[in-house]
Amino acid sequence: MKKIILIFLILSNSVVYAGVSNEVKNLQTQWAKIKYNTPEKEQEKKFEQLLAKAEKLVIKHPGDVDTLIWEGIIRSTYAGAKGGLGALSEVKKAKISFEHALEINPTALNGSAYTSLGSLYYQVPGWPLGFGNSDKAEKMLKKGLGTNPDGLDSNYFYGDFLKSEKKYTDALFVFEKALKAPPRLNRELADKGRKKEVESAILEIKSLLEEKSSKHNSL
Repeated sequence: MKKIILIFLILSNSVVYAGVSNEVKNLQTQWAKIKYNTPEKEQEKKFEQLLAKAEKLVIKHPGDVDTLIWEGIIRSTYAGAKGGLGALSEVKKAKISFEHALEINPTALNGSAYTSLGSLYYQVPGWPLGFGNSDKAEKMLKKGLGTNPDGLDSNYFYGDFLKSEKKYTDALFVFEKALKAPPRLNRELADKGRKKEVESAILEIKSLLEEKSSKHNSL
């Protein structure tokens, strides 16, 4: 469950798109500061505080899909920082937020709800503890890519999914595409942090492929 925070950035996942309210932009900015500029031991409390703000905005703007998506992103990241069985109830709530967002407008924030939901499906444990499902994860992540084929997060999460499935060559291709994603307006900190995660994943995959090749050649 701890891994959720490391990979989220549900959605992390997102750009400041035209039409996004200042309140949502503020959530995005605070999320990035906590995620990338705050010591890990302090993140749980700060994400809990940010989640409270997001929940109030959802009540203030019922039906606003951008706010709903970011409430889910923040809740998911908070769950990762919290860890343990208590985090499971939070990701289940985040799942509901993303599903609701898809019912309202599946293309909002360039399909971030698809990508975020797909990320949960491959990171959360499967039955009986959770709802994890690799088939559903791939389906959602591909829909996110279909909406935002060149996006940083849509490619990062799909690449990470492929890596988790040990499809290293395919994952490497997708990660390298993520590095070429165009910069996101007013998301400099989030872009920098995400690309560091992509670069780290690429190094890990290359090491795994080299190790695999060495073992094969030694036979």
